[in-house]
Amino acid sequence: MLDLGLDEEDALQVLSRLRPGDLVGRVESERTAEWQYVFKPRVAGIALYVKLIVRIECVVISFHEDEEDDEDG
Repeated sequence: MLDLGLDEEDALQVLSRLRPGDLVGRVESERTAEWQYVFKPRVAGIALYVKLIVRIECVVISFHEDEEDDEDG
């Protein structure tokens, strides 16, 4: 998140604005065998890649810029 210039409040806003259309699927974690739900929202012109794992005791979230997004091509 910090590499993108996002703070905790920004992350909460991104999460609260996720839409069903932002969901691109789910993948199984190679480390933990948990399902990671993958979202690709656009925020302030930046394509984000957000992975979300929901656990009983917590929610694990990963944010980074979507490196596969290429508007020019």
